[in-house]
Amino acid sequence: MTTVVNDTATEQHTELSADLPEVPCPSAVAPRDAREFSKLFFARLQEYEEGTHEYQYVRNTLIEMNMSMVRYVARRYRSRGDDMEDIIQVGTIGLIKAIDRFDLVRGVEFSTFAVPYILGEIKRFFRDTGWAVHVPRRLQELRSELAKAKEQLHNALDREPTVRELAAHLKLSEEEVIEGLVAANGYTAGSLDTPTDPDPADQRRPLADVLGEEDPGLETVEDLHTLAPLLQTLDERERRLIELRFGQEMTQSEIGAELGVSQMHVSRLLSRILSRLRTGMLTER
Repeated sequence: MTTVVNDTATEQHTELSADLPEVPCPSAVAPRDAREFSKLFFARLQEYEEGTHEYQYVRNTLIEMNMSMVRYVARRYRSRGDDMEDIIQVGTIGLIKAIDRFDLVRGVEFSTFAVPYILGEIKRFFRDTGWAVHVPRRLQELRSELAKAKEQLHNALDREPTVRELAAHLKLSEEEVIEGLVAANGYTAGSLDTPTDPDPADQRRPLADVLGEEDPGLETVEDLHTLAPLLQTLDERERRLIELRFGQEMTQSEIGAELGVSQMHVSRLLSRILSRLRTGMLTER
């Protein structure tokens, strides 16, 4: 199968033009040779109509010959821990865009033109997928501006800049700077299983063991604060009924005996009072 494909490619190349160098394996071409070959292939690419077999052959050869540029740029980011295959694929998109937009009349080397495209796609990939939590694009860009400003001001002041100094440097309000600093915390996230700082007392317990949690009693406190003024609207007999039922935890029969009324009457009174209190609490919320 491989022999057939190579023979077909060779026949197609012969049909295209005798002045194009034969490139049996474009991906194996050395970078220096790729620069020279690319000039010839770009000249021929402009002669063919987009979508034709001839156009696709020349374009695909250009892509494969110049993949070394993508790998070169991608190597800068190998320390980030991301999958290099993903970075190379994203960089290839930038290479393809550069090939489609390059024009020999510009008078510049293709590598000079293509590298910013490749780098831009990779940076966009990190900008859009590198955040641990989603934040608006405006704040993602502000994080980069703040990082540069902090470095510049730190070098000038020999200390960490204040929020006011950052705001003045970037010509932003202090509120915008604070929003950007808070959003920057969403760029990375730590695992709850991460050990705490080495401390003999903690014995390197995971972070989840030392984090606080919501106190369920807080909701009860809020409910009581909401209920208190509503209880003041009840008359003396109604407050007495509530006290006996929920304060002294008496049954409806015991309350009836205490007040000299039937259990049925106590039940109706309690239902009416509780319904009113419940409606009042929902309204207050």
